[in-house]
Amino acid sequence: MRQPLDSYEKSGILFRETMSSVQTNLSEIHARIESAATRCGRKASEIQLVAVSKTHPPELIREAFEAGQRAFGESRVQDALPKIDALPAGIEWHFIGHLQTNKIRKVVDRFALFHGVDNENLAIQINRIAGELGVTANVLLEVNVSGEVSKFGFAPEKLPAALENLAPLPFLRIPGLMTMAPYSDHPDEARPYFAKLRELRDRLATETGLPLSELSMGMSGDFEQGIAEGATIVRVGSAIFGSRG
Repeated sequence: MRQPLDSYEKSGILFRETMSSVQTNLSEIHARIESAATRCGRKASEIQLVAVSKTHPPELIREAFEAGQRAFGESRVQDALPKIDALPAGIEWHFIGHLQTNKIRKVVDRFALFHGVDNENLAIQINRIAGELGVTANVLLEVNVSGEVSKFGFAPEKLPAALENLAPLPFLRIPGLMTMAPYSDHPDEARPYFAKLRELRDRLATETGLPLSELSMGMSGDFEQGIAEGATIVRVGSAIFGSRG
């Protein structure tokens, strides 16, 4: 298990052990992705691993990058931007948190994909600012398939109208959908929620003609269940980096 941040910063020995564990953990996660994909007749190459690096220092991200990881997920603008500036340009950054409209201009051209676009106004504002900056923003629409009041996201029944309104926006690209299953100590309990998102995507793709090829679903505790239900992106943090710093 990774040592607490204040411990490994004070000891070069602990630091080296921690860095080695990141490489080991990444190898184990890739093996689990491969196994999960094989079990359901898929290829591991169809699934992108986003290493959730939020709350973790640049040193650990660099170690993961040097071990071959390329996509990293951040959720706080003020924490992410210094990391982006300090770390290699070859990193593909994903914004996985709830984005406030007053932060859009700071990040719209810094992230390859925004996972948690949870309402129409946010998407419209992203499109507007992306147009002003001359870029196209790639966003996943977050769907609250569980109906939990504590979660952000479009209600499933509201998504068709939202797609109709948002798909024509010229500086917004919607490659797919994202969800989070309710927390559970039993990973298989997540599968019905992931299945519901996949079924919703399939129906909407048929009705709208949009590919909606990306499904971001599954985290450290349930990414294998996400893969079984069609995830193309899994977001794994603690299983790679240990507990949050």
